[in-house]
Amino acid sequence: MDIKQGDILKLKKLHPCGSDRWKVLRIGMDFKLKCLGCGHMVMLPRKKAEKSVKSIEKDL
Repeated sequence: MDIKQGDILKLKKLHPCGSDRWKVLRIGMDFKLKCLGCGHMVMLPRKKAEKSVKSIEKDL
């Protein structure tokens, strides 16, 4: 999967705030994502993050 830092990911499940869009802040063995609805930040293992992606909006 071609995910780069700064991309916006649309995930399959909603965050409790109601948003399903996350900005990629860091990439490595784990992804650091920031919710675009409430600003909450999470770290997810790469495998779990890539599995839960519905679509990718490229950062321009």
